[in-house]
Amino acid sequence: MRTGPRAALALTLCCTALAALAGCGQDRDGYVVVGAAAAGPERSAGENVPPRGQVEFQPLASGGPAPSADAPGSTPPGAPGSRPGDGSGPGGETATAPVGSAPAPGTPPDPGTPATPGGTGGAGTGATTPGAPDTPTPPAPPTSPGTPAPPAPPAPPAPKPGTTPPAPPATPARLTLGAPVRAPASSRWCERVTVTFTNTGTTAARSGTVDFATHIIGALGVDWATITTTQPLPAPIAGGSSKTQTYTVCVEAWRVPLGMHVETRNVTASWN
Repeated sequence: MRTGPRAALALTLCCTALAALAGCGQDRDGYVVVGAAAAGPERSAGENVPPRGQVEFQPLASGGPAPSADAPGSTPPGAPGSRPGDGSGPGGETATAPVGSAPAPGTPPDPGTPATPGGTGGAGTGATTPGAPDTPTPPAPPTSPGTPAPPAPPAPPAPKPGTTPPAPPATPARLTLGAPVRAPASSRWCERVTVTFTNTGTTAARSGTVDFATHIIGALGVDWATITTTQPLPAPIAGGSSKTQTYTVCVEAWRVPLGMHVETRNVTASWN
């Protein structure tokens, strides 16, 4: 029995069934193989024999002229005449698009491939869709700076090297006297008085005198008289310095009878 025509007929029915199943569920975007395989010489079972006649593809909807079977690359994927390794044959290999090419319209992006910043197309397209989720947000405008701090006052000019700043103007000597510190002496008509002299001027006090006002006090505390005595100033006293001097101040002995004593309460000075 001749098995060639039966095998060809079975192959044709399988291709027709596969084309019909492929067209199911699609939105008028597939093709259907029309026509039966041409008769040929006998072949053994399982051998793939490409059709030798012209195969015509009819689109399900009017989407443009159908590609001709004679045009290059018109063999549909999975057809018996496709070559292994061309990206669509039964060899299982997949064709790789060149780097930088955009995907075909309507093709969803690869879930594992991050979106290209600045656009929705393929690598290197640079197209930007306003309002797209992957559109980068423009940077915020810089905020205005605060009120600048007032500039520091200029520093006084430094003196030139090798020069001495001018000395302040000289002031005359001026003595201030501290409170006198009294102590008893060996005689009742004498007293030891310690005075501190301070020169607040810049000029030294070269000479001067010190006046002591000594009061004669009676036995009942009555102030009978005041006697003034004078002694020399412990000069010189430099400007801005102090000097302490202890004096023995005495009055006439007859002025201080038995039971009376002396008290030096006031001290003044004069200088030049």
